Amino acid sequence: MAGIYIHIPFCKSRCIYCGFYSTTLLNLRKEYINAVCQEMELRKDYIREPFSTIYLGGGTPSLLDESDFKMLFHYINKVYNVDEDAEITIECNPDDVTPEFASMLGRLPVNRVSMGAQTFSDNRLKLLHRRHNSSEVPRAVKLLREAGIKNISIDLMFGFPDESLSQWQEDISAALALNVEHISAYSLMYEEDTPLWKMLENNKVKEIDEELSLAMFKELVGRLTNAGYEHYEISNFARPGFRSRHNSSYWHQVPYIGLGAAAHSFDLKSRQWNVADLKRYIEDINNGIVPMEREELDSNTTFNDIITTALRTSDGIDLKMTETKLGVQYKNTLIACAKKHIDKGLLKISEGRLKLTDKGIFISDMIMSDLMIV
Repeated sequence: MAGIYIHIPFCKSRCIYCGFYSTTLLNLRKEYINAVCQEMELRKDYIREPFSTIYLGGGTPSLLDESDFKMLFHYINKVYNVDEDAEITIECNPDDVTPEFASMLGRLPVNRVSMGAQTFSDNRLKLLHRRHNSSEVPRAVKLLREAGIKNISIDLMFGFPDESLSQWQEDISAALALNVEHISAYSLMYEEDTPLWKMLENNKVKEIDEELSLAMFKELVGRLTNAGYEHYEISNFARPGFRSRHNSSYWHQVPYIGLGAAAHSFDLKSRQWNVADLKRYIEDINNGIVPMEREELDSNTTFNDIITTALRTSDGIDLKMTETKLGVQYKNTLIACAKKHIDKGLLKISEGRLKLTDKGIFISDMIMSDLMIV
């Protein structure tokens, strides 16, 4: 199987924490969609196998209109071989989910929606410069259900400046009340060169301490697993049968093609990424050129990639696959380096897979760093 990612970089306004490539040049939407469709034609042979997932991310894909979506899906099905039961996800903002938008989704092949709730505190939403308010999230879920969407994911954030554990508990309760199939939850990150980073540098906000952040993460894991969600990746929780198939491809060495400005691709042998410049992307594509950079992957890089992706998941690292893909020396090196963490109860080997234990999850970054080849 393989995946298709399409980057829709348009936003009405920029959130202060976002480090992804985006633009407010909404007048270029039609030209951009035409260019993405042309890129499909230019890269029709990049991955020669059926595609089982499609993901429209951003930016804000929900800013497109129905004709844009229909054009994208027309070209996807024209150029690529897509499985009949493919998981097709679109990201959206809660305030974009109107009755008209939900009805439109019912006419498209979309079967999964990922929505950026982030928090149910209006004050914290204002801090982030989010466009929606907390009441719009349950309203959006209701409209999506009425439109027949049976697979909904929401994003949450914790670790806001001055946020308390009890406030985070309230956010978790609000999320659980929605009864969605999937929840992704991340600690607020201070990405370099974002407005939030500059606020931190100028002492206008302060990071929460590590002990409180850890307590929030433990609260998240406990509450969601007790509610029946499977903790299948460090930051992701799913009802049984509702893991994100597309994101899982990133964590398990599955090839994918990324279309659009700043989109990344992986064909098992190399990674490539398109230029993060909307106007240059459109101009080059119109001239028959895909504006991208490429990195060939050697065995050490692939080994490190496996550690930083597969080890994040509850499935862990398949040791036999590591041996088959890279050679027995890499498998033996991994087991040898993991031994001290196994002895401390941070890692375990179960059914031929190296996995983080419940204790190890809380210091996963340190463990991964220790296992990598430098």
